[in-house]
Amino acid sequence: MTKSVEYIIVGDGYAAIFLAHQFIKNNKSFLLFTEGKKSASMVSAGMINPAVLKRFTTFWLAQEQIDSLKNTMTEIEQYTGQNYLIEKPILRVFHDEKEKELWLKKSDDENLKPFLSKDFVKLNSVKNPFECGVVNQSARLDVSGFFSDMMNFLESQNYLIKEKFDYQLLKPNDSTYKDLSFRKIIFAEGMAVKENPFFAEIPVHQNKGHHLEVQLSVPLEDGFTIKKKHFIFPLNNGNYYYGGTYDREQIHHKIDDVAVEKLTNALAEFYPHDFEVKEVKFGFRPTVKDRRPILGNHPEFGNLYVFNGLGARGILNGNYFSINLYHHLENDEEIHPEVDLKRFQ
Repeated sequence: MTKSVEYIIVGDGYAAIFLAHQFIKNNKSFLLFTEGKKSASMVSAGMINPAVLKRFTTFWLAQEQIDSLKNTMTEIEQYTGQNYLIEKPILRVFHDEKEKELWLKKSDDENLKPFLSKDFVKLNSVKNPFECGVVNQSARLDVSGFFSDMMNFLESQNYLIKEKFDYQLLKPNDSTYKDLSFRKIIFAEGMAVKENPFFAEIPVHQNKGHHLEVQLSVPLEDGFTIKKKHFIFPLNNGNYYYGGTYDREQIHHKIDDVAVEKLTNALAEFYPHDFEVKEVKFGFRPTVKDRRPILGNHPEFGNLYVFNGLGARGILNGNYFSINLYHHLENDEEIHPEVDLKRFQ
C-alpha cells in the first residue's frame, strides 16, 4: 500500500533539520531519511558569529540571518522545551596593538557598528596582553543538544526513517520512492551529494575540519567563546571544544596528525596552563567557491531539489535559506538569485 507525503528530506545536518522545522511549523506531511552517521554539522562548533574575525568585517545578510535564527530558536523551543542558543559572546584576542586600533576604526563603520564593541575585555585565564574585542550579537549553539532533541522529536512524531536512501529506487517521473508517493524531495546531504546521481555535479567542495576536546587544568572565565587562531569554549561535560582547522586538500577519512599538532601548538601558545587532549574529531564541510549556498531544482525533474553548500556558517545559512526554500516550495516565491542553483547553469 502506497503512503503519501508532501515532502521527503534526505539528510540530517543543519539544512535538513531547519527545513524539517519549517514543515513542522506549517503542518506539512514529510519524512526525513537519515543514515545515522555523524554529519559535519553534528561535529561543528556551532558558532553564531556576525563578524569575520581575521579582517574585522561582516558578511552578506549577517543581521537578517542573526534575527531570523533567534526567531526560529524560539519556535523550536515550543515543541522541544529547550532553547539551544548559548548567548555568551565571542571574545577576539588581539595579536598586537595594531589589531586593536583596526578594530576601533572598523567599529565606526555603519555595517560593523552593531557587531564590534568599543569596550575591551581583559582575561586572566589566557595570554591576552593587548586585551580582547567583544563581538556583539554573537553566540553559540548547543550542537549536541540541538541534534539529539530534534532527532528524538522527529522520531517520536514518526517523521524519521533511519535508513540509507537508495537512489536506484527513486522514480522521479512517478514521484515515488519504494512504497512512498511524494510531491517534492529535497536532498540536503552535505558532501554525500557526490554519490547522488541527480545532483553529483553541483560545485561543492569538501573542506576538512579537525577539532579537539580538551580538559583544561584552569577553567576559562564565564563561559565565553574565546578566539585567537581558533575557537575555545566549554562543553556540557566539563571539557572544552578547541578548533577548527580548514583543509581543502585532504580527503581521507582519518585523523591527520599534522592538524592535531597545529591545534595543540596553537592552544599552548595562548593558554599558559596544562591541558590534556581527550578526543579528536573531524568532519567535511560542503563549501562553494562563491561562498553562497546552493538551492534549486533539477533541470529535468522539477520535483527534485537540492539544498547544500552551507559552508562554515551552516547554522545561519541553514536556517535563513530553509525559510526561502520553504516559501519557494509552497508559494512559488523566487529563490534568492545569489543562492539559486541556476547561477551555475
